[in-house]
Amino acid sequence: MTHRHFQDEMDELKTKLAAMAGLAEEAVRGAVGALLERDAARALQVIEQESAVDDLEIDVEERCVSLLALQQPMARDLRFITAAMKVSGDLERVGDHAVNIAETVQWLVESPLFPALPEIEEMVRLSTQMLKDSLDAFIRGDTKLAHEILIRDDRVDELHENTFRILLTHMMEDPRRISAGMDLLLVSGNLERIADLATNVSEEVIYMVDGRIVKHHAEEKTAPQD
Repeated sequence: MTHRHFQDEMDELKTKLAAMAGLAEEAVRGAVGALLERDAARALQVIEQESAVDDLEIDVEERCVSLLALQQPMARDLRFITAAMKVSGDLERVGDHAVNIAETVQWLVESPLFPALPEIEEMVRLSTQMLKDSLDAFIRGDTKLAHEILIRDDRVDELHENTFRILLTHMMEDPRRISAGMDLLLVSGNLERIADLATNVSEEVIYMVDGRIVKHHAEEKTAPQD
């Protein structure tokens, strides 16, 4: 494989990965939009479009394996390809969580209206923004933004714990709310996982650019000083 052909293949890999990121982000937006609007038809669209993300994950993985086997890249190219393989897996799981939320919406619309939960609405806002920013950071190689996303994850975890306590209180006070309460707890869990996956992508950005592994090292997740 010539250097020019290698660069063409790398560019195509980046294009496919960006397309996958766009679909995953769109799935999350569709699922949370369906949740907030109690829109079963929109939820169904998210479910029906799941295969597109799955197909792209296979394409990206095959391209990565081919580049590793045929070119034996070094340094930053090698880190980008290995990171791309991991990020594509994370994006596929983001799509799965979006589908989980959409499926839950189909049950929720059949249930009595549950009291508004600002905690879930804030989780929606934070997790979707984290996902968007992590993908932007990956495309641009922006480690400063990646570090900021790692810090935001703690707030989503806190909101998930608060949501659990609030939902439990509602269900104990009115057993008729148990079914909807359990569904909303599943939604909260999926939002928390989307935020975790955005964090994974951000960790890959730091590895790709700086060659540093920050997984499981909370003390290294502090944003760098200007």
